[in-house]
Amino acid sequence: MNMQYIDAKMLAKMFLAGAQNLEAKKEWINELNVFPVPDGDTGTNMTMTIMSAAREVSALGDSDMESICKAISSGSLRGARGNSGVILSQLFRGFTKVVKEHDSLDVVLLAEACEKAVETAYKAVMKPKEGTILTVAKGAAEKARELADNGLIDMEEFISQVIAHAEYVLSQTPEMLPVLKQAGVVDSGGQGLVEVLKGAVDAFLGKEIDFTAVATSKSAGSVAMSPSLEAQAEADIKFGYCTEFIILLNKTFNIKMEMDFKEYLESIGDSIVCVADDDVVKVHVHTNDPGLAIQRALKYGALSNMKIDNMRLEHQEKLFKMSEKEAAAAEAPAAPAVEEPPKPVGFIAVSVGEGINEIFTSLGVDYIIEGGQTMNPSTADILDAVDKVNAETIFILPNNKNIILAANQASELMTDKNLLVIPTKTIPQGITAVINYVPEMSVDDNEAAMLAEIGNVKTGQVTYAVRDTMIDDKEIKKDDFMGIGDSGILSVGTDVITVTEQMVDAMVDDNTELISVYYGSDVSADDAEALQAGLEATYPDCDIELQYGGQPIYYYVISIE
Repeated sequence: MNMQYIDAKMLAKMFLAGAQNLEAKKEWINELNVFPVPDGDTGTNMTMTIMSAAREVSALGDSDMESICKAISSGSLRGARGNSGVILSQLFRGFTKVVKEHDSLDVVLLAEACEKAVETAYKAVMKPKEGTILTVAKGAAEKARELADNGLIDMEEFISQVIAHAEYVLSQTPEMLPVLKQAGVVDSGGQGLVEVLKGAVDAFLGKEIDFTAVATSKSAGSVAMSPSLEAQAEADIKFGYCTEFIILLNKTFNIKMEMDFKEYLESIGDSIVCVADDDVVKVHVHTNDPGLAIQRALKYGALSNMKIDNMRLEHQEKLFKMSEKEAAAAEAPAAPAVEEPPKPVGFIAVSVGEGINEIFTSLGVDYIIEGGQTMNPSTADILDAVDKVNAETIFILPNNKNIILAANQASELMTDKNLLVIPTKTIPQGITAVINYVPEMSVDDNEAAMLAEIGNVKTGQVTYAVRDTMIDDKEIKKDDFMGIGDSGILSVGTDVITVTEQMVDAMVDDNTELISVYYGSDVSADDAEALQAGLEATYPDCDIELQYGGQPIYYYVISIE
C-alpha cells in the first residue's frame, strides 16, 4: 500500500476499528487486573469510554476532520469511566487538538499529535505512575517522534513500527511495577491502549473489520448515545420528523453547553448529529416534535438552513396536530416557574448498597450516584447528578480511587456551579468527610478540614479471589477470602471471619478508638453480630459499631479511627 496520508474518512474508520477491537478483548483485559478481586473492570471502563465516542463518530457518517475530532473528543470525555477510561479520553483529547486543524495527516503531524496526546493525559493525573497506560502511550509517542525526525515518510512502515514499540513498552511494564511482575501480568490499561492501536492499524491496512459491536453497543449507564444512522434506518420509525438546521451562534458554545444541548436532543429524539464549529452548530435530529428542538436551539443564536421532513409520509395532518399538542404540553413546565434559590452547599456521594445509601442520605447528602467497584459512573453521570442538586457549591465524594479522575474531569467541565472533589477512596472516608462538614465554616475551611480528616481513616474490605495469583508475597488461591487494606492485601484464608479478624488486627494500633463494621448483602445479621462480639472481646478499649451496608462483592467494609 502506498498511502502516505490519513484523511478524515480513514481516521474515522481507524477509530471505529480500534473501538471494535477493544470491545472484543475487554473481558481478557478485565482479567489482567493485578488484584484478583471480582471487579476487574479496566476493559469494561475503557470500552464504555471509547464506545461513547464511537456512537458519535458513526452517527456522523462521512464528515470532515474537525467534526470527527469533535465527536471523538467530546464523546470520550463525556463517556469516560474509571481511571483508565479518563486517561484514554485525555489521550484522544490531546491527539484531536492537533489533527482537527488539518484535512490529512502525514507522519510528522501524527508524531506531533501523539506527543500532544501524552502531554494532555499526563496533566490530567495528579501523580503519574510509570508502568501504566501512560507509559505505553509515552513510548509510542517517543517512537513516532524518532521515526519522523529520521525522515521516515512511509505511513505503513511508520505506524507498524510505532505499534511494535508500544507492544514492547507494554511487555516491560512488569519491570517498572513490581506488583505487576509478581502477579505475572502486564498493565491492563496499557494492554487496552495497544488493542485500540492494533484495531486502527488493521483498518489502515485494509483488513476486513466486523463493526458489529460499534453498531449495536448499547448506551453506557444512564447516558443515551446516538445510534448509527444505518442501524436507525433498519429500525421501525419511532420519531416522525427529520429535523435539520444550523445555529448561527451569538455566544460561546462551550463543551458543557454542547453536552447539555445534545442531552436535551436525546431526551426528545434520536439519530442525533450535533457538530459545533467556531461560530455555527450543525444539528440533525429525528423527533416527534421539531418545535422543541428549534425552541431550545434559539437560546444559542439565530437559525438558518432549516429543513423538516415527515418521515412517515401518511397521516401527516394527524401527526402535525399531535405534535402541536405535545409542544403545548411540553412548553407548560418550561414556563418560568418559581424556582427555589440555590442553597450555598450541597453533597453528592457515589455509593452502592441500600444501608450505605441510607447512611449518606441521613447525613445530609443530597444525591446518591449508584456505583462503585463494579460500576464506575462516567463523567456524564456525575454532570447529570450535579444538575439535580440546587446548590452554588457542591462537594462530591467519589468513595473509590477509580472514580476520582472522572469526578475531576466533571469538575473541569462545570461552568455554572462550583464542583469540589474530596478525593475519598473508600466509603468510610466518604462518611467521615460528611460527618466533619460544619455549615458555619467557609467552603475553603470545610474542604481543608475534610481533606485532613479522611487521612485519619483506615479502611479494610473483605472479598474473594477470582483466580490464583501471588501478590504482596502472599499466595492466593481462587475463591480464597482476602482482607484488603488501604495499601495492599492484609490477610488471606478460607474462613471469612478469620480473614476479617486478621485484617482488623493488622490495622488496629494503640490510637484506635472506634471500629465501624458495615456488613454486605451476602452476610447474615447473625454472622455479622458474631464478628462484632469477637471484636469486642479482642479490643475491649474500642467502640465496635455494626451497621448494615448491603454492599455487593465486599462481605465486610471496616473503618478504623
